[in-house]
Amino acid sequence: MALYGESRDISMFRHINRELMQDIISEQVALYKYKVTETKVNMYGEAVEGRNFIDPILLYALIDKTSTTSPVSDLGVDFIWNINFRFLRDDLVDSNIHPEVGDVLFYQNGYWEIDNTNITQFFVGKDPNYPYLDADGNNPYETDLGSFGYNVSVICDCHYVPSDRLNIQKSRL
Repeated sequence: MALYGESRDISMFRHINRELMQDIISEQVALYKYKVTETKVNMYGEAVEGRNFIDPILLYALIDKTSTTSPVSDLGVDFIWNINFRFLRDDLVDSNIHPEVGDVLFYQNGYWEIDNTNITQFFVGKDPNYPYLDADGNNPYETDLGSFGYNVSVICDCHYVPSDRLNIQKSRL
């Protein structure tokens, strides 16, 4: 039987995380969900009139900024800036939102497109959705490992996108 990571520990951990994110760190970003079905594409799969997005949803995030690079190519100087946005999974569940590749985040007057999402940050290193069972679906160790552990956050790896490449009309958030 696991010693830590049961519902009381998780409840305290959730409370502290939410207090840190909302009251102390207080960094907000706007998430624009990409509407794949409503975006018109040509025969090459390119958006003809730009991509369509739903209205923004404000979320609290922990932001890990990297340094910018400006590589020179045949076309001139380029601009590359990657950022990691970290969201509490509970906040996303409460907002009924799931960040996916192609969605756009608005932060400090810049747009950041999600390249990858990572949902493998677990409290006490245990994912409660996957308790170890044998081939018959029984727990061979006679423990209730499904009630231990907690999926803490969703981490989004993003890159900077110039605003002229998006079909987003700026409005009040």
